[in-house]
Amino acid sequence: MRIKRGVNAVKKRRKILKSAKGYFGAKSKLYRTAREQVMKSGQYAYVGRKLKKRNFRSLWITRINAACHQNDISYSRFVDGLKKANVTLNRKVLADMAVREPAAFAELVKLAKKA
Repeated sequence: MRIKRGVNAVKKRRKILKSAKGYFGAKSKLYRTAREQVMKSGQYAYVGRKLKKRNFRSLWITRINAACHQNDISYSRFVDGLKKANVTLNRKVLADMAVREPAAFAELVKLAKKA
């Protein structure tokens, strides 16, 4: 007895068309073009997730750099000083401190300058 794929094939197509909902023109209506666009969209999303990390890191560095210059120290000297003082705060936390708690950030700058 052979196995017919009807039910599974329809499920597969329905899943693709559901994820292509909202795409322009045939890309949301026709299975083949929808499948191509869903694949491409997945690739764009993957790349976008990597770019997001890169963009945020550069934003944090910019914010830390601005706060450092207000405290008369360069970004590179600040980061090097923190490493020598064994302060293991990541750039996300440092940028948040620079924006929200300038006094605490100034203390870290003192610590970095001493080291």
